[in-house]
Amino acid sequence: MTPTYDKIHNRFKFNGLHFDHEDLKEVAYSLIKEGEPYEKHTGNFLIDWLNDDDFLMVNTSGSTGQPKAIKLKKQAMVNSALATGNFFGLEPGHTAMDCLPSHYIAGKMMLVRAMILGLEMDCVEPSTHPIFDYEKVYDFCAMIPLQLKHTINYVHNIKTIIIGGAKVTKPLKERISQCQSKVYETYGMTETITHVAVRQLKSKAGKGDTYFNALPNNTFRQDDRKCLVIKASNLGDEEVVTNDVVDLKSETSFQLLGRFDNVINSGGVKLFPEQIEDKFQPIIDERFIVASEYDEGLGEKLILIVENPRDSIDSIRNRIKYLKGLTRYEVPKTIYAVDKFVETVNGKIHRNKTIKAAIG
Repeated sequence: MTPTYDKIHNRFKFNGLHFDHEDLKEVAYSLIKEGEPYEKHTGNFLIDWLNDDDFLMVNTSGSTGQPKAIKLKKQAMVNSALATGNFFGLEPGHTAMDCLPSHYIAGKMMLVRAMILGLEMDCVEPSTHPIFDYEKVYDFCAMIPLQLKHTINYVHNIKTIIIGGAKVTKPLKERISQCQSKVYETYGMTETITHVAVRQLKSKAGKGDTYFNALPNNTFRQDDRKCLVIKASNLGDEEVVTNDVVDLKSETSFQLLGRFDNVINSGGVKLFPEQIEDKFQPIIDERFIVASEYDEGLGEKLILIVENPRDSIDSIRNRIKYLKGLTRYEVPKTIYAVDKFVETVNGKIHRNKTIKAAIG
């Protein structure tokens, strides 16, 4: 029998204590009244989850456009939690650690998974350097890449870590390769109720995958732009059409190439900024963006924007000049330095606004 959103699993624990539906409401009110700011967000979410509505209003991140509020069915969120549980083998009584803010979908879903799957959940402050019990064994945890970067020396007791919300850089992947945990990069968005596909990254616990693989009950196809179209039967009737260009291996696996709206046509050559950014990762320590601006001869010319670089533009240009594996089309024609990237409310780079601010 499929669990429903109005029931709390009898094995669920929140910070070490059992709570049923009514008790959890009291906890939520207490968090709102007396908790730290991050705990107030958790309390607000729990109140919304435990009310009589069959839906939640959730805000998108706004990293590729204006943030917007969308309606998600609570039962669809339950189905998403079950798919995650099935894929990763999560069972009642397994331990989990939540270090994500619960006013965004990723943090909300950590709590839903715990309540539905019967996990024993410890919640810690969702900082970029989360502090948790490094000696306690956890079966499952979700982080953003920056959190894993700061805590990777302390995650040896976390069996499975999923990471999403931002790009996993090459330097971080190299550190993950020496990690004892199973680490998975996720693919998804608010509209798909977090991840619909994952790929294991190379670590001492696994060899790593090139392709993202679908969670249960999800299938994929491409539209005429070669962009990914998601059919998640447990999440709703309508397909989700993305702007992510992919190499589709099968209806359940794909390789991510880049954003359709980021593709650069420079003198008839199509360039994916995300792929070029991967090549630049080892030689640029700061945050940066590969983009384009108008050029009379090429139509679009490749540019590089670096946030508050420690080195001179000439030094960066010289390192790029000697970078192996870079084609002549992938060498930036202009390099810009900006003091600070424009960010969304949850700390992601707002690509379009940053580019406009750089080129003026």
